[in-house]
Amino acid sequence: MAEVLIEDLDSVLLQKLEMLAKLHGRSLQAELKSILEAAVQNTVTKTPEELGWSPSFFERTAGQWEGEPLTRGEQGEYEQRLWELL
Repeated sequence: MAEVLIEDLDSVLLQKLEMLAKLHGRSLQAELKSILEAAVQNTVTKTPEELGWSPSFFERTAGQWEGEPLTRGEQGEYEQRLWELL
């Protein structure tokens, strides 16, 4: 198992982490491991299938247009809003 060393932690932060560990009945190391695991789980996005897309939807459809090239025509003049004139 890998080890991580964190240096120069603010003493107040360390006290709060120790309090959390005690509150949860864990060692400081176990509390830090729990915090890191929760942080990673909350930032990892769901797969397309977990979001409701059919399996391999994007692989089958992305970049598959075979018709004429799509172009955007002239958009004309944009209206002037009052706040732009002030």
